[in-house]
Amino acid sequence: MKKRLLILGGTGDAAELAVRASQIAEIEVISSLAGRTQQPFTPKTGTVRIGGFGGAAGLAAFLLDRPIDLLIDATHPFAAQISANAAIAAAECNVPYLMLVRPAWERVEGDRWIDVASHSEAAKALLGLSQRVFLTIGRQELAAFAGLDAIWFLMRAIDPPALNTPVPNGKLLLARGPFSLEDERQLLLEYQIDTIVSKNSGGGATYAKIAAARELGLPVVMVQRPQIPDVEQVADVEGAIAWLIKQLLVISY
Repeated sequence: MKKRLLILGGTGDAAELAVRASQIAEIEVISSLAGRTQQPFTPKTGTVRIGGFGGAAGLAAFLLDRPIDLLIDATHPFAAQISANAAIAAAECNVPYLMLVRPAWERVEGDRWIDVASHSEAAKALLGLSQRVFLTIGRQELAAFAGLDAIWFLMRAIDPPALNTPVPNGKLLLARGPFSLEDERQLLLEYQIDTIVSKNSGGGATYAKIAAARELGLPVVMVQRPQIPDVEQVADVEGAIAWLIKQLLVISY
């Protein structure tokens, strides 16, 4: 019988993993997407479900009811709650669990980063520093900056914010990466941006804005990642595939 793998997804890595894992004859893939974006990275193979589980207890019930043999969390590095729930549910159900965590960006020579722990801290860091800000933190955190009336914001997100969400003064751009260095440089110059606010998401799809800021000498208020569970981790899809193959060998014995 095939072993059932649940991938907690919504990222490009998760979609790629679903395709690669489906090519392993012994594995049946189920991908779960939170449904927070209108056009998520939907896997091109396997079963796809959309929506939450109802916390750790709901996920544990899903793991047992299906039943699920293997669990990989390939969600966004800032999806702290689902990762915490997954670690609890996997431990309770004794399901082998792996986190696919893309490496964070690292500061290099020429970067002018201001590290902060939260979006509220990022908003405070802009006071007295900035007048025109490129805000690239997604639509769900815009409210943290809504009270900064003296600052103009260029806000980029995949989807528009929900109705009645407080948003800061400025312009909203709807776009999904990857973005080129040339385009990001031009964007910063066109809108006369003096500061960038970004999550440290890692990966290559949106790194060009960081490189462009370095070239132009602009400060970047960098929101650091939340704490993640202390579980087995890999940094890329290749590592996740290797883990799957290892788990299949363990199960077969």
